[in-house]
Amino acid sequence: MSLSAIILVVVVLGVIGWFVGVSRSKSLVAGNVSQLHSRPTYYGSYIFVWAVLPAIFVAAIWSIASPIYVDNQVRGHLPAEVFSQEQAQQNLSMNIVQSIARGLNTLSSENRPADDVTIEDLKPILAEQGVAIAGSGETYMITSARQMNSMTRSSETMRAVVVIALSLIGFVLAYMQITAKLRARNKVEGVVTGALIVASSIAILTTVGIVFSMLSETTRFFSSVPMTDFFFGAVWDPRFANASDPNAAGQFGLIPLLAGTLYIAFVAMLVAVPVGLFSAIYMAEYAGPKLRSVAKPLLEVLAGIPTIVYGFFALVTVGPFLRDLSAQISGIVSDGGSSFIQAQSVLTAGFVMGIMLIPFVSSLSDDIITQVPGSMRDGSLGLGATRSETVRKVILPAALPGVVGALLLTASRAIGETMIVVLAAGVAARLTINPFEPMTTVTVKIVSQLTGDLEFNSPQTLVAFALGLTLFFITLALNVYALYIVRKYREQYE
Repeated sequence: MSLSAIILVVVVLGVIGWFVGVSRSKSLVAGNVSQLHSRPTYYGSYIFVWAVLPAIFVAAIWSIASPIYVDNQVRGHLPAEVFSQEQAQQNLSMNIVQSIARGLNTLSSENRPADDVTIEDLKPILAEQGVAIAGSGETYMITSARQMNSMTRSSETMRAVVVIALSLIGFVLAYMQITAKLRARNKVEGVVTGALIVASSIAILTTVGIVFSMLSETTRFFSSVPMTDFFFGAVWDPRFANASDPNAAGQFGLIPLLAGTLYIAFVAMLVAVPVGLFSAIYMAEYAGPKLRSVAKPLLEVLAGIPTIVYGFFALVTVGPFLRDLSAQISGIVSDGGSSFIQAQSVLTAGFVMGIMLIPFVSSLSDDIITQVPGSMRDGSLGLGATRSETVRKVILPAALPGVVGALLLTASRAIGETMIVVLAAGVAARLTINPFEPMTTVTVKIVSQLTGDLEFNSPQTLVAFALGLTLFFITLALNVYALYIVRKYREQYE
């Protein structure tokens, strides 16, 4: 029985238990629910929880552990000559066995005989899965694949029996515990509280897992490349080693990438902050309800456009426009002048990224400004201040902590952008202060270092984890500083 069918059966049992629990609680007090400790729905929920949660938990653990156990058992029965090979070749053989097992399942699902099948018979099916086997393969592969399918079917059958039996046991035990004095509400709400704690912990554990996964690979990278060469190097040239020069490890200077990241983000903020902040002030303090109801959704539509579309816009429209415009200006200043703005440049990427960030600045700032108490506006206007003076001397100082935090969060978003930079700023790692020339960012190089069929055993690929960890700490520092600014100015204002 498939996992989805098992879950469906368990949920159906839980729903039945809910109705049984409600009916049971009412029958215990002859319909006078005031004599119950909790509402009848809590008694039904109590049975539902015991019938569903333990069973689904066991099903999830079983579904994770069973494939690992089956693979280890099948791998342990492979011929001795397979274990004499390198680990990569062993993994390849095991992947082929898994593909053959899926092919045998496909034949069984199509009611085609699979007892005397050979690898030659399975090659068309394996080709559809993207698996190519040279020659006729190995005879042990069919045997191992059949063993894997047999163990998998046995595991699925045992899983169905155990999970459904556990659901029935929970159903019966919960039903037997129902009395008028049972604190069903407390127990159910305790389960809900535990679920909320687990859900809240997932984000923290995910962050910790990401950090440790990057940290382990980064440690491997720094065992090959000194930290000083990475953090203080001014040249980025991660040449891949070759047969003629196996020591050509290249140079992994972070400074050109970090400079490009901060430079492009700075240009983007120069575009996004004034436009976004002024539009937020206008919509919050000057625009009428009708105009606001139309303008704000239209402005926030920009936030829903995929970044790759912004990249195309920069590559096809903005970049060529700036290049042709600079050529015309150069021609006016000096006859026959050439373009001084390249189509792929810091200015192009920063300008388009700034357009993308406008709704972030505008929406966050608008929400913060509208939260300023109306009594402050009325008091300022009542004392004779104009609306502009009220905005400058009352509204903005009161909203300053939130606005600063919003801008720092927007800067974090700009630093982590990839697609716009790839298409609008290029991939050249260089140090320059000229915004009309191309530069690149940390995120672009992470993508380029991990593109292709690579193994994570060389500095050229492991450097991507060092770059990722560096970018993580930069954005984390910005977020922490944003919280610090918000709390500091809020305390001064209060």
